Amino acid sequence: MIVLDILSVILFVMFVLTFSQRLVYYVVRFTGIKKTWTAKRQCKYAVMIAARNEENVVPHLIDSIKRQEYPQELIDIYVVADNCTDSTAEVCRRCGARVFERFDSEHKSKGYALQYLYRQIREELPGDYYDGYFVFDADNLLDPKYISAMNDVFSNDKRVVIGYRTAKNFEGNWISASYGIFFLTESECCNRPRDILNTSCFLSGTGCLFSSALLEEHGGWVWTGLTEDLECTSTLVSEGEKIAYCADAILYDEQPTGLKISIQQRTRWIKGYLHAIYINRKGLFRRLFKPGWFAAHDLLMDMGPFVSFVVNLVVNIVRTSILVATGAASLTSILTGILGALLMVYGLLYLMGILTIIAEWKRIPLPWWKKILYSFMYSIFMCTFFISYFMTLFRTPEWKHIPHSVSKSIDEMDLTATKKGT
Repeated sequence: MIVLDILSVILFVMFVLTFSQRLVYYVVRFTGIKKTWTAKRQCKYAVMIAARNEENVVPHLIDSIKRQEYPQELIDIYVVADNCTDSTAEVCRRCGARVFERFDSEHKSKGYALQYLYRQIREELPGDYYDGYFVFDADNLLDPKYISAMNDVFSNDKRVVIGYRTAKNFEGNWISASYGIFFLTESECCNRPRDILNTSCFLSGTGCLFSSALLEEHGGWVWTGLTEDLECTSTLVSEGEKIAYCADAILYDEQPTGLKISIQQRTRWIKGYLHAIYINRKGLFRRLFKPGWFAAHDLLMDMGPFVSFVVNLVVNIVRTSILVATGAASLTSILTGILGALLMVYGLLYLMGILTIIAEWKRIPLPWWKKILYSFMYSIFMCTFFISYFMTLFRTPEWKHIPHSVSKSIDEMDLTATKKGT
């Protein structure tokens, strides 16, 4: 019992410390500090899009790229139609993109599709033909200033840049809105403070820009796991690479609206995170004793609050069972203690959500009362992460394509924001 008591205290301290680091990021965000950049030159870019049965949404992404306030002669669009059974390839060609079709039933993840697409481009063009490569999902939409803003940062000798990610379907329901708040938290209340504090940001699935030199050094696109973004982040952090952030590069991304598919997706994220940490474990632990140590610490502790709480909950359930079985405590008093711990976690998650909503109030395209309502629902959404944590113990998730159905143009996104962003 003493061992369990000590372990519980250690896990609680770990929870407090890792959560406190997040609170420091919020303090930095609310200082209002924002890095500004002036482009040193206009770079030439390849845009890489992995699309699987996305004929309804990918034309809007390509259209938003072609309407960028950046010289079109410096942007080439490439699409890999990955294991498609619809007209994605034909639609993309009509929209003006260069399309490569890929059929591989064994290697089905987005990472493998990007690996294939990069190789096809490199077979035709020299490594220095492009200055950088953008990576987007087929359902994305880009603000007209997106590439220009990213170029402002990238052209200042930044080798990897991540932009501002928000939900394309905030108005869908409480789940898609919670995803939106989650990614706003990652963008503005995590990556922006990291950038201000001169440590590395984390990549977030889409809206990334890589220098050609960096990809060549790694032998192309080599990140093919369940979560290629976290795998790439862990590799770069272990090497001491700093990922920069661009707050003015706004990307809209469709989010799931169903709880079941959401939990499945986040189970894959967690498993992918653990795999990414494992395969780069030696480099990350060595980096803890070198320049760039804080980024390695930050990545290793990214899920610290959740992991420590879940393990602590299990420890306390075991501890409770022993106490009740031996008559050392009543079941009522112990259940009251567990309920109090759960309410504390809910309150802390609510604090994180409402602070993000306050910080990004004007850029969340919802009426004010929904912003308040979803601040409470966001805490519930985050608590369902615990289900995903437990699921990782009993199953190995596979990469699965998530269908996209929100067919909006960038003009419709602007209208939505104008009407609801009050």
